[in-house]
Amino acid sequence: MNNQTEVKTKPSFGVLWQKYGTMGIFLLLLAVLTIAKPSSIFNPDSIPQILKQSAVNILLALGEFFAILIAGIDLSVGAVAGLVGMLTAMLMVNGIPVIPALLLGILIGTMIGFCNGMLVNKTGLHPFIITLGTQSIFQGLMLVISDSRNIYGFPASFTKTMSASILYIPVPVIIALIVAAVCAFFTTKCKAGRNIYALGGNMEAAWYSGVNVNLHRLLVFMISGTCSGIAGIVLLGRVGAAAPTAGTGYETYAIAATIIGGTSFMGGKGKILGVVIGGMIIGIINYGMTALMIPSSYQKIVMGALIIISVAIDHFVAKAKN
Repeated sequence: MNNQTEVKTKPSFGVLWQKYGTMGIFLLLLAVLTIAKPSSIFNPDSIPQILKQSAVNILLALGEFFAILIAGIDLSVGAVAGLVGMLTAMLMVNGIPVIPALLLGILIGTMIGFCNGMLVNKTGLHPFIITLGTQSIFQGLMLVISDSRNIYGFPASFTKTMSASILYIPVPVIIALIVAAVCAFFTTKCKAGRNIYALGGNMEAAWYSGVNVNLHRLLVFMISGTCSGIAGIVLLGRVGAAAPTAGTGYETYAIAATIIGGTSFMGGKGKILGVVIGGMIIGIINYGMTALMIPSSYQKIVMGALIIISVAIDHFVAKAKN
């Protein structure tokens, strides 16, 4: 008989941060905004706006999530969203029916992701370098194909659908949640999804275990391109026009949402639910600072600080475990 008594130890900061950090930031942010200006944050008009703004952030962050999960990054997500939105707009304006135009737009996003993945695999360069270059290429293509002009005049069916709500939930939010559910199923129930986690945890060990590194890395960037393409279409419906600068800077929001959502920049760790909450946090920050009439330049300062703080905490937590 074992007479030894079990000693219960208090959970460390690292454990608490991993479990409750994202939700804690979310609740703290709501509390601060409630105190600062409750009338502008919580009313029947503001909540749908926050949700719509968060939908694009969530979709882009879902794509970024997979890139960061393998200890990489995709700096082109915002540019891909803008380019897909531009091309989809041109298809609809030139008489292509809405559904085929949207499907073609998403397919273009997937193919762009395929190109990013192939470049990473064939060159052996870090995704940071590849996607930094393709980001600039895609932004330039938007200016060229649009002749630096906005494109508008979409079919009424598209604009009405994207501005509609189902059971008081805006359609863009429903789209984002469906994509998030598919991604969650993929990462938890599919072998390829589990292999991507293994790839991020230890690429060499994954290779020795029989994981096709290049194939899964290619898949990661295809998923990122697909999510970015869907985000571009949602952004197109929200704005009502395709601007040649659309998506610029959105990669910062995507990275911030992913990291704040608990995804480790070192790879191999993160959950889709955290990414969704992270996207909502970014949406609330943007809306709240606008409601408080804080200049957009300060919003960028806040985003940058959040990324640094979140990555720093993740780094120190990981270091404390070793």
